Amino acid sequence: MGRGDLTNREWLLLEPHLPPTGGRGGRWSDHRRVLNGILFRIRTGVPWRDLPERYGVWKTVYERHRRWSADGTWDRILQAVQADADLDGRIDWSMVGVDSTSCRAHQHAAGARKARPRVPKKGRRPGTTGPMRDSDGPGAA
Repeated sequence: MGRGDLTNREWLLLEPHLPPTGGRGGRWSDHRRVLNGILFRIRTGVPWRDLPERYGVWKTVYERHRRWSADGTWDRILQAVQADADLDGRIDWSMVGVDSTSCRAHQHAAGARKARPRVPKKGRRPGTTGPMRDSDGPGAA
């Protein structure tokens, strides 16, 4: 077990909330090994391809993380851990809040036009209100 890997106690809390191993195809890598690989990657920020070999094939770890993200496994784990902590009285919900002033939107998200762009009338140059000049027509240099 490497530094930062799940302890036996932590594993016993998480294991019941993980999907069953097996399914279609061949043998599956151990969930604990893969989960430790995912946590290592999140903790260190290394690219998936640079995961240490002790976590198995990087593509297996990546695919399991992607699959669990898509099927809601991570959400179920979070809800279960929060529910357990709440039952034990380890969460003080009076301290939880969201302050929208700390959420910054992209600069293009504010004040965008809602109407469709105006289509210029026939015989008018785009972006102007004046009629087309002869030099603006076909064949003009």
